[in-house]
Amino acid sequence: MSNIRTAFDHDKAFIAFLTCGDPDLETTAAAVRAAVRGGADLIELGIPFSDPTAEGPVIQGANLRALTGGVTTDKVFGLVRELRRDVRVPMVFMTYANVVFSYGAERFISRCRETGIDGLILPDLPYEEKDEFQPLCRACGVDLISLVAPTSENRIAMIAREAEGFVYIVSSLGVTGTRSEIKTDLSSIVSVVRANTDVPCAIGFGISTPEQAGAMAALSDGAIVGSALVKLLAKYGTAAPEAIEAFVRSMKDAMK
Repeated sequence: MSNIRTAFDHDKAFIAFLTCGDPDLETTAAAVRAAVRGGADLIELGIPFSDPTAEGPVIQGANLRALTGGVTTDKVFGLVRELRRDVRVPMVFMTYANVVFSYGAERFISRCRETGIDGLILPDLPYEEKDEFQPLCRACGVDLISLVAPTSENRIAMIAREAEGFVYIVSSLGVTGTRSEIKTDLSSIVSVVRANTDVPCAIGFGISTPEQAGAMAALSDGAIVGSALVKLLAKYGTAAPEAIEAFVRSMKDAMK
C-alpha cells in the first residue's frame, strides 16, 4: 500500500507545502520539523524552478530566493536524506516536468526512492503525457499524484480511476496564493472523485485560514496549505519555524 495513505488514516490530513531553500536549507529543515510537531500529516517539498507557472507571486518569490541562494536539486535530495533521520510522515515533491527531465527522469525518480520521497506532483504534466513518468514511478514505488482542476470536468472520473497516493483537487482557477473566499463548486468534484476511486482527495490552492481549512476538510479528506506558510518564512526568515508550528496547529485543530 502507498505510504501516502497513512497520512489519511486517522483524521483529516493537513498537508504543508514549503519551498526548499527559502530562505536557506537549514531553515527549511527546521520548518518541516516544526510543521510536523504542529500536526502536519504530509509534507510537500517544492523544488525551486526558474519558471514555476502554477505559482502565484508568494511562491514565485520563494523560488527566486532559493535559487539566488544556490539551491540545486542535488542539495534538495541531501535535505530529504537529512530529514529522513527523524521525520516519519510521508513526503512528496512538488516541482515541474522540466526539473525532472533536466536531472534525468530515471535518476531523479530512483533518488526519490533512495532518499525517502513517497510521491511526485508535477502541475505542468498533462494527464495525457503522464506515461513519460508513470512506469518509472511505479518501478520505484513513488506515487505520481494527479491534479484535478475545476476545468477538468468530463475528465475527472478518468483521472480519478488511475489516481495514486492522493488526488490533488485544485480549488480555484489560476495560480497558487491565499484567497479571501473559495467559490468553486468543490463538493460535486469531490463526489465524482469518490465515485471513481478509494484514493483519498485533498484540496489545495488558496487555503490560508483555519475556517477555510475546516471547510475544505469537511468536503474532502484533507487540506493543502502553501502560500500562507511561505508568507511566514518571508516575514520571519530563519525565525519562522516557531510561527509555522503554531499556525499549523491552529489549522489542524480547525479540521478536527
